[in-house]
Amino acid sequence: MEIIINLDKQGVYDCLRDHHIDFEITDHAPLFSMDDKLDVELPYPEWDAKNLFIRDHKREHYYLITVRGSKRVDLKQFRKDHKLKKISFGSEEELWDILKIKPGHVSPFCLLNDEERKVHYYIDADYKDNLIGIHPNQNDATVWLQGRDLVKLIEEHGTTIEYITI
Repeated sequence: MEIIINLDKQGVYDCLRDHHIDFEITDHAPLFSMDDKLDVELPYPEWDAKNLFIRDHKREHYYLITVRGSKRVDLKQFRKDHKLKKISFGSEEELWDILKIKPGHVSPFCLLNDEERKVHYYIDADYKDNLIGIHPNQNDATVWLQGRDLVKLIEEHGTTIEYITI
């Protein structure tokens, strides 16, 4: 089944249904950072995720890193562990040009908008056999689904995925 490109929130829900993926939705006030989450009651707070969009210094390689919300990502160590060139956060323009998403709304679902499959996806191994909570390409809701279902969907799109331990 082909995955529709440029998914908005409803498009994410439709895509999940079309792929027969079980999910649960928690609507809430918009969350622009992990600090905003403190004011929201989530049903599975231990499985929420944060996402980092990074690139190498030559803007040739792009990466999305998804880890549990309680974890801190040391980018210098991450670069060494994965033998990457110097990395930094991608710009707002790069985020829009590649993933068709604005800052504050980044989610693994936006990888489905990456028509050229430019972004390499790193996902926390903690999600391999567990739930994951991520935005549906809009930060006023959290979608809860099994991590393996998310990975399968993104793999079907053709995105390169790697599990990581942080």
